[in-house]
Amino acid sequence: MSHRVEHVVTSGTFSLDGGTWEVDNNVWLVGDDSEVVIIDAAHDPDEILAAVDDRRVVAIICTHAHDDHINAAQDLAEATDALVHLHPADEELWRRVYPDADYEPLHDGQQFEVGGVFLEVMHTPGHAPGAVCVYAPQLGVVFSGDTLFEGGPGATGRSFSDFPTIIDSISERLLALPGETIVHTGHGHSTTIAAESPHLQEWIDRGH
Repeated sequence: MSHRVEHVVTSGTFSLDGGTWEVDNNVWLVGDDSEVVIIDAAHDPDEILAAVDDRRVVAIICTHAHDDHINAAQDLAEATDALVHLHPADEELWRRVYPDADYEPLHDGQQFEVGGVFLEVMHTPGHAPGAVCVYAPQLGVVFSGDTLFEGGPGATGRSFSDFPTIIDSISERLLALPGETIVHTGHGHSTTIAAESPHLQEWIDRGH
């Protein structure tokens, strides 16, 4: 079984609503020895390309269009001839970074195949209107972007985000996955569905 999940951490900034923060982002690569999908194109195209090596890039999938998740997307697309895929509900956020560059629109239930593994797109709005998670049932993993982290939902205190919406996305979509599913997040440590699901009510009570 040559297919695998690889991980690159890149560093840069995230800007929204007039603030800028230093951030480390997880970039996930799914594939085998000959082809790969890149999930989130953060900060450093050269570092990501080094991890890709000489493999064919099937697609560049953006879990959402906050600038720290897409700021390497165009450079990667040009270097690899792969298309960038994003949910169109994040069009306005995308245009703030790329006024003239286009992307391929993602939709809920869409599937990608890479190295014999199927990746399913789950539209999980809340952190951003076009936020998606990418589920690989054969690998027992879900790439949650900034929708679910170790310890709770992604932030919803800024523009384009909504707390009740992210709670619905998590409770109805992510927590319905098998408990042993590994959650590979957009920042920080991975977790599992079983580790997070008992805390749903705490998050709701906390309210952000």
